[in-house]
Amino acid sequence: MTGADGGLVPAPEPEWAGWPDERLLDLRLCDLGLTIRAGELSDRIEQLYDELETLGLRFRPHFWLSDEWYCPDGVPGVAIPFYLAHPRLARLELAHMLEVEGGTPEWCMRLLRHEGGHAIENAYRLRLRRRRQKLFGKSSERYRDWYVPRPYSRRFVVHLEQWYAQSHPDEDFAETFAVWLAPDLHWRERYAGWPVLRKLEYVEATMREIADQRPAVVSRARVDPLSRLRKTLRQHYEEKRRHYGLDSDVSYDRDLRRVFSAAPEFRERPPAARFLGRIRREVRRRVAQGTGVYQYTIDQVLGDMIDRSRELGLRVAVPEEQAKLDFTVALTVQTMNYLHSGRHRIVR
Repeated sequence: MTGADGGLVPAPEPEWAGWPDERLLDLRLCDLGLTIRAGELSDRIEQLYDELETLGLRFRPHFWLSDEWYCPDGVPGVAIPFYLAHPRLARLELAHMLEVEGGTPEWCMRLLRHEGGHAIENAYRLRLRRRRQKLFGKSSERYRDWYVPRPYSRRFVVHLEQWYAQSHPDEDFAETFAVWLAPDLHWRERYAGWPVLRKLEYVEATMREIADQRPAVVSRARVDPLSRLRKTLRQHYEEKRRHYGLDSDVSYDRDLRRVFSAAPEFRERPPAARFLGRIRREVRRRVAQGTGVYQYTIDQVLGDMIDRSRELGLRVAVPEEQAKLDFTVALTVQTMNYLHSGRHRIVR
């Protein structure tokens, strides 16, 4: 819908905006009736376009709504998850996944710059260039479901959480492009002396070369747009929780016994399970901030630790503030063990 000045104007509130979660979950994605309209999401896209223009780039990726963030192979455009198009859906995402990926302006811009890097590679077929392959690796390298990050490596930029540049050559390029594009990042100073500086300088030289060129690929294709997704929101979240959940058995007994106790002299103290339930949200958020792991995954670890502490009959044997600190450390260790065990999931 456009206004008198030709600009986008907000659409009327959809009927489902007032529905309770249980009713909303049975609605199909294609029946949400959403498009990218005037509002915060549109503003973020315009901000990306402004950044591209500021650096002299002619290219502008196109955008559409789907069920997740992605840039399809060969398409110079980007899919954005539907929940960013309406606050009611953002609340539903938060309720089911414990966070809203891209839900703040800063986070959204980091993701848009990253996906924009994929899109510009597709538009100009940059991954076919020999120098690009030498610096970043070949796109033909198989995407794996899991990767082992090296947090202290200086051969990759640090942009999205989870050291995502290390997951695949294409992600490495997209992350490097995002760092190069971000205003006021001062990447030359930030990465001075790092081997990754060669990648950033390559991106800058390449962008200068193609700045005024017409893209080789000008398709406006939209892969899996929201209007064609017939699964319900309930089915969507069941699939998503399986994707981010844990599928391996881990023993937490040693770490739990270091923090809590089942000794008879503490039988009058609060149960550890009850205590952990009370601090669950705070601790989960702290560990997510420190590790970059999705809160939903951390919550699965946390839930298993709560269940196990109940089975072991553990109780809080030290002052609660000390117990909170000690458990936060224990949960961080378990999360980092999970992250470095070769089971850090790639999101595509």
